[in-house]
Amino acid sequence: MLTREENELVTNTNKGTPMGELFRRFWLPVALASELPGPDCDPVRQRVLGEDLILFRDSSGRPGLVDAYCPHRGAPMFFGRNEENGLRCVYHGWKFDVEGSCVHLPNAPEGETFKQKVRIDAYPCVEKGKLIWAYMGPRDKQPPFPAFEWCDLPAENVYVSKFRLECNYLQAMEGDYDPSHGMFLHTTLDQNQDSNPGNRFTNPLTQNRQLTLNSIGRFGPVESDSGLMFVGARPLPDGRQLVNASPWMMPIFCTAGIAGPDIFSSNMRIPIENESLMFYRLRWSHQPIPAKDIAEYSWGGYVYPEMIPGTWKSKDNVFNDYGIDRVAQRNFSYTGIKTFPLQDIAMMENQWGPIAERTKEHLTSADVHIIGVRRKLIRTARALMEGTEPAEPWRPEAFAFHTASVVVGPDASVEEATAQAIARAKEPRLGPRPLVVAQPIKA
Repeated sequence: MLTREENELVTNTNKGTPMGELFRRFWLPVALASELPGPDCDPVRQRVLGEDLILFRDSSGRPGLVDAYCPHRGAPMFFGRNEENGLRCVYHGWKFDVEGSCVHLPNAPEGETFKQKVRIDAYPCVEKGKLIWAYMGPRDKQPPFPAFEWCDLPAENVYVSKFRLECNYLQAMEGDYDPSHGMFLHTTLDQNQDSNPGNRFTNPLTQNRQLTLNSIGRFGPVESDSGLMFVGARPLPDGRQLVNASPWMMPIFCTAGIAGPDIFSSNMRIPIENESLMFYRLRWSHQPIPAKDIAEYSWGGYVYPEMIPGTWKSKDNVFNDYGIDRVAQRNFSYTGIKTFPLQDIAMMENQWGPIAERTKEHLTSADVHIIGVRRKLIRTARALMEGTEPAEPWRPEAFAFHTASVVVGPDASVEEATAQAIARAKEPRLGPRPLVVAQPIKA
């Protein structure tokens, strides 16, 4: 349980707040690259971390992210002319490049000299992994780009889409490292056998629910160079243990794990403002993703929700109770909600409102990862307030950590089992790799 002050600190990402400044020390995705289809295309409105911004691609194809308002008299840059390597305000013709420099000031005789004194707020951008990324912090604190292993894969190996949620980033992100909810929220009423659509995309280790619940939180979170490493164990029928390590990377990068044979998943939730966010949902592989999987992601309605045309809002949403089917809930699925992420989102968006009141919580041992992330964020934000910069953005190689599993003997010590799983999660993964069966470990 957090105090009211701690909850405010960890959920408020506006500019100038402790958490807002921490977020601005990292590269963050701000748009799909497909939103800017080509040079000099139409500008796009973006709201990120409570800031109103305009995204555009110049004549050379470079993405730029600038303030939504012209520094002359506040005219909206959304209506600007995107031409000849700059975005020109249509009110008085002032023109700015992707770096924020004023390159033309035509409405005053002193324009040629005065333009040197004028800038529009602009943030550095990079296009990688089918996304546009921005660094929104102080220029002298700009870190190298994180070495996510999927960012440099061929286009056919990556699928990413986004949709809007009406809640704070934290309660949405916390679902990714809440290990006990999956045995309830995402199940069917036939003991999760073939009728569960999720079985088409994963190969889960079938477990007795209570047995699985008893294994949750055995190890817990461990400090890692990019944030935390979550480590847990599940007993196998032969008495051995399946030990899993999964990274959470500062401040919002969740490696959700295996989404199918050689298909991996990652989730990123970027605050629009404190009561809404954009959810970037990623699938990637070291091989081209099969056409049948792409078709399911695009049109199937289970892995990704159907969208309202022309928006980033799902057709089933908080305003229509996510299309819940009470007949299906009584006879087939645990929730009666069709789409996998919407089962989570129905819980997240309605968790004491758009910003959860964590002073009312009653946490258990199953929530050990959630507690660890909150403490890590609060501790790092407070340190930044006191002048200590976060180290994680300056360790780009640590953002290539990934989910990994090992099988250990029944008498394995917690320390040795944890060390083996974490070491494997840190190894470079240059292609498909089988599960490692570790050597027996003596207690």
